[in-house]
Amino acid sequence: MMKIYLIDDDTNVLHILKMIIQAKNLGEICGLCHSPVDAQEDLKYIQPDIVIVDLLMPDMDGITFVRQAKAQFEDIAFIMLSQVSSKDMISAAYESGVEFFIQKPINAIEVESVLTKVSHSLSMRRTLNSMQNLLMTQMQALASKPAAPKAENIYIQKVTEILQRLGIAGEIGCKDIINVVDYMVTHRDEAADMTLLDLCAQSSDTPKSVEQRIRRTVNTAMVNLAHLGLEDYANDTFVEYSNTLFNFEQIRREMDHIRGKSLKGGNVKIRNFLSALVSYCCK
Repeated sequence: MMKIYLIDDDTNVLHILKMIIQAKNLGEICGLCHSPVDAQEDLKYIQPDIVIVDLLMPDMDGITFVRQAKAQFEDIAFIMLSQVSSKDMISAAYESGVEFFIQKPINAIEVESVLTKVSHSLSMRRTLNSMQNLLMTQMQALASKPAAPKAENIYIQKVTEILQRLGIAGEIGCKDIINVVDYMVTHRDEAADMTLLDLCAQSSDTPKSVEQRIRRTVNTAMVNLAHLGLEDYANDTFVEYSNTLFNFEQIRREMDHIRGKSLKGGNVKIRNFLSALVSYCCK
């Protein structure tokens, strides 16, 4: 269960939020505070998962608080309470590290919806980070082995490493992606004019099944990458692949979808994704 910390200079707002969160079993209230300045000290010891903070407060505004807190506590998810509808201020809040807004006056349905989304997103990010750390440890262990890889398999290793960085190494479609990339590299002239279905037909399985597995896996990679961008816009994996393997505008759409700002997420041109992988492998 997520630990939730509440900050608002209005005692009534804190009381309402606490009642909703406890009644809906949305998390554990680990602290309440009227001042963001005092809250900065509390965060060091309480270490909440989610902080809900008011935008407008007398001693420090919510945007300044989130910006300063995010620099120290990268793993905390921040939700902002606001009656403000200014696009510039909302944009500044998202840039500071806020993931969602809850509008005042407080609505129980909105509180439940936002906290459910943020809790799910935070859990996914932590799982993805754990997987990446585990894979990096495994890769480092493999790299320390003295045996050198065969020259003809180097590009397979490259694509495998990229899939690991995208957090999809365990997906069922990874083997299909590697097989298609292998064919595109070894039959470059023939593959250049092939459609995605033609490439999938080179497998022993039915082309449509291969295509569906690849499509699901690549879509998962896009979602993972969007989550990385939401957590850290300067993340190395996000920066490197969001505009090479994917179309950056589509990644932004997926990020907006995760934030709840859009009903529709991004989409991926699978053939372009595979061609970009080939380019990486042949560098």
